[in-house]
Amino acid sequence: MIILYQFPPNWGLPNASPFCMKLETYLRMAKLPFEIKQVINPRKNPKGKLPCISDDGKKIADSGFIIDYLQQKYGDLLDSHLNEQQKAQALTLRRTLEEHLYWILVYSRWIDERYWATSKESFFGHLKNPWRYFIPILIRKKINRDLLHQGIGRHSTAEIYQLGIDDLSALSTLLGKNDFCMGKEPSSVDACVYAFLANILYAPIPSPLQDYAKSQPQFAEYCARMQQRFYA
Repeated sequence: MIILYQFPPNWGLPNASPFCMKLETYLRMAKLPFEIKQVINPRKNPKGKLPCISDDGKKIADSGFIIDYLQQKYGDLLDSHLNEQQKAQALTLRRTLEEHLYWILVYSRWIDERYWATSKESFFGHLKNPWRYFIPILIRKKINRDLLHQGIGRHSTAEIYQLGIDDLSALSTLLGKNDFCMGKEPSSVDACVYAFLANILYAPIPSPLQDYAKSQPQFAEYCARMQQRFYA
C-alpha cells in the first residue's frame, strides 16, 4: 500500500497545495491503491516538503519525482497513448504551471494584503497563541524572500497578475474544446492542470487570477469533468 503524506484538505478542495492535489489526483487516475496520512509540518519529511510517499518502506519526495517513480514501478498507462510531440507539450505545460504560475498563486495567497487575512486564518487558525501570531509572520517573510529570489516578487502587483493571466490564457488556448489537455483521453499532465485550476477557481481568494479563470467557461467544465471522473 502506498502511503501519501500531504497537508489536510482545505477550502472544500482535496488539497490547498496544488502539488499535493496533483499527486492525489494522479494516484486516483492511475488506479493505484493508497492511504492518506495528513501532515501539518512538512519539515520532517524528505526535502522538507510535501507531498511525499512511502512505498515498500522507501520514502520519496517531490510530486514530479514521485510520479516518475510510480510510472517506472507500476507502469505508465496514462501516457502510453501520447506521441513524442504530445509528451513534450505536456512537459512544457507542466513546467509553466509549476515553475511560473505557482509563484503567482503563492503571491496572491501570502503577499497580497487583500487576501492575506483569509490565508492566514485558513492555514494557521488552528494554532494556539503565541504560535498563531508568530509562525504566520515568519513563514510569510520567508515566502516573500523566496519570491524576490525567484524574480516574481520584484514586479508590481499588476505586473505579477498579468503574468499569471498570460499563463492561463495560454492554457485556455491549449485546452480549447478538448475534454482533456492532450485530447479525448486523460494523461498525467491533467493531474497537474486540474490541481492548479481548481486551486485558482474554488479557493476563497478572489484575485485577478480567479477573475480571469472564471471568465473561461471551459476551465469550470474541465474541472467538473475531472471531479466527476476521478473524485465522484
